[in-house]
Amino acid sequence: MPLDPYLTPFLPVPSLPSTIDDWESVRAVGREQVEGLTAQVMQPAPAAVASTRYMIPVEGGEILLVVHRPTDAVGPLPVHLYFHGGGWTSGDADSGATATFCAERAALAECVVVAVDYRKAPEHPFPTALEDCLAALRWVVGHAEQERIDAARVSVGGASAGGNLAAALCLKARDEGGPSIGLQLLEVPALDLTFSLPSHRDPELSRDYALSRTDAELVSSVYLDGADPTSLYLSPLLAEDLTALPPAHLISAEFDLLRDDARLYAERLQDSGVPATYSLGEGHVHVSNAFTAVMPSAREWRDEVIARLVQFHGDAR
Repeated sequence: MPLDPYLTPFLPVPSLPSTIDDWESVRAVGREQVEGLTAQVMQPAPAAVASTRYMIPVEGGEILLVVHRPTDAVGPLPVHLYFHGGGWTSGDADSGATATFCAERAALAECVVVAVDYRKAPEHPFPTALEDCLAALRWVVGHAEQERIDAARVSVGGASAGGNLAAALCLKARDEGGPSIGLQLLEVPALDLTFSLPSHRDPELSRDYALSRTDAELVSSVYLDGADPTSLYLSPLLAEDLTALPPAHLISAEFDLLRDDARLYAERLQDSGVPATYSLGEGHVHVSNAFTAVMPSAREWRDEVIARLVQFHGDAR
């Protein structure tokens, strides 16, 4: 399928500077640009959702959790932990786009959605973000009664770097004895930080769309900070053992450097006996599923995510 014509004026997205000394300034500029864009292209969040903010302790500090709950729901409800994208170096749990993604899932899938503001590189390189995500999972399960959550119906998900963290969290929770996760929902995830897949090496995908190879290598190197990129908690696709993981649903964008990550991970999970489904967002670029106000296919992508969550919530009763 050709690229969605609505996206053409936005592409290619300008690359980051090759050297960044002030990440806070880069984050501030990026936040302003993303907020302005999503206000134009993303449908408003459902109104019938209330949000509560918590600061929870983690090793070496504290992080923000934003808990979204349907206002007309009684509970206990299923819970979905959402990890935002941003190349492990930027993004926020309370940005407009993240809040909308979470409110949509809370209202339309009738569940509690917890956005996790994990700490960012380079100030906090690997494994800090992953440890923060695990701490958030443990906090949510430990506060299930307080938050009127059904701890037997826990799912995790995220986009891009957030999808990487969600997949890595499932591996880490398996290896460390829980908490139990029932579904992993991975959108345009980065699952091989060696960048050795065919789509990673494709010249057009590497430069002409929303995520360039130079940017992907820059932010991943900042996150890695010298760590081995073949580690299973950095590149889940390269893990030797993918057994005993939660069922998964994965979505790629057609015109995306990371297109092969989700498809190949779904195949490896299936080969390991883990139920896994995969779909391709035709005509999409990296994270253009946010364009729900202007792209029918973005609304279809959202509907697919909601349907998978609803299915999980029913199956896990």
